[in-house]
Amino acid sequence: MNVSLPTRFKIVQAFAPKTTNAALTSQVVTLKNAVKAWLVLNFTNAVGFASVPTIKQATDIAAGTNAAGPVCRIWLNEDCAASDTLVGQTAAASQATDANVKNKQVVFEIDPAALTDGYDCVYCTIATSSQATNFVSGEWWIQTNFAQATPPSAILD
Repeated sequence: MNVSLPTRFKIVQAFAPKTTNAALTSQVVTLKNAVKAWLVLNFTNAVGFASVPTIKQATDIAAGTNAAGPVCRIWLNEDCAASDTLVGQTAAASQATDANVKNKQVVFEIDPAALTDGYDCVYCTIATSSQATNFVSGEWWIQTNFAQATPPSAILD
């Protein structure tokens, strides 16, 4: 199968590399044209801290009306230097990482059908770690309904 990543998936930066020294909110994305979406987060902890990324849902990109996120599948790698294995976690809207000095990866799989009626947008929040040397970056990977040279925007209503 000849698959072109940019024509089958809308890839949107959720977080540019940022310190978790302050509370963070990701880019809000719409799932109107999505089959499924994944949020892939990469954490670098220079100081041990249990980060807790949390999925939220909203009625529009402005996220003025929002609610707790849907329960979704989650995978976690607590030590990316030691292994490339993502381990399935209990389905939830949030996932705590261990409080240690490691590079970590968290993947949320979001089914648009799991969103509350009237809600078609999602985003992620991360509470402050109060550690200026801990960082996170991430991307939204949104599977579109069909391949196209330029998939529709995911950051406009």
